[in-house]
Amino acid sequence: MSIDVNNESGTEVDEHSILDVARYALARMRIHPLSELSVIVVDDAAMEQLHIQWMDLPGPTDVMSFPMDELRPPVKDDEEPPQGLLGDIVLCPEVAKAQGEQAPTQHSMDEELQLLTVHGVLHLLGYDHEEPDEKAEMFGLQAAIVDGWRAEKGFTGPSPAPTVS
Repeated sequence: MSIDVNNESGTEVDEHSILDVARYALARMRIHPLSELSVIVVDDAAMEQLHIQWMDLPGPTDVMSFPMDELRPPVKDDEEPPQGLLGDIVLCPEVAKAQGEQAPTQHSMDEELQLLTVHGVLHLLGYDHEEPDEKAEMFGLQAAIVDGWRAEKGFTGPSPAPTVS
């Protein structure tokens, strides 16, 4: 799996955990091991600009996903996953920090960025949360992936509650 993490935000973030949780999520979703993903960490101003340009919405947001080859997880166990470019995930640590502090189970900016990374991966794979049934599926899968990764890494304590809008 080729995953690049590029921090352009000026904020110190745990790039290793972003890379690691992305790799775990893609493996868990059975994405071809030669597929490529880019994660870019930007400041509030850059995220706001992207949010306006692509979503026509004001203000910065927490995560945006830009799919490339529209890869999807294999449906059948014996199905070979296609290889390709997943796309880009853009994260905003300033928004992540505020969301982590306001969450029912308060957590760090880095824990929120881990959650947002998984959220972004799922969006790249075609998951969405516009409808209640879609939201239940996506957030359930997101929680299972984050919990599985945290358990594998030996983290203790409650997992971050979904704060993604």
